[in-house]
Amino acid sequence: MIKIPEEVLNAWKKRQGPVVLTTISKQGIPNSIYATCAELFDGNKVLVANNKFYKTYNNILECENAVILFITDDMKAYQFKGTISYKTEGKEFDDMKKWNPPHLAGKGVAIFDVQEIYAGAEKTV
Repeated sequence: MIKIPEEVLNAWKKRQGPVVLTTISKQGIPNSIYATCAELFDGNKVLVANNKFYKTYNNILECENAVILFITDDMKAYQFKGTISYKTEGKEFDDMKKWNPPHLAGKGVAIFDVQEIYAGAEKTV
């Protein structure tokens, strides 16, 4: 298990727009979504609120590999590679309910465990 370095935590705070979450089906077909409701958790996880998942939800159940991509306000791209799971209760779900806007579904939370970090093409962790 890695801990996200301070430099990347600072970049996360400067991200622009939604993150891009890519999951993979059991047939190996990728699916990417813009996720506007995503937050860091416990120093090495990204929580993504399930407000309208369909293919993403099914892919999480079929394959644990995923990628998150975001860009900062100074146009620097970061990529997290790791594994993803899904919960409808527990500490991650409770945390998501605190920051997910109340008018959105928030019916579950995708829990992305960061295992590798890239800044552009350079692997940082």
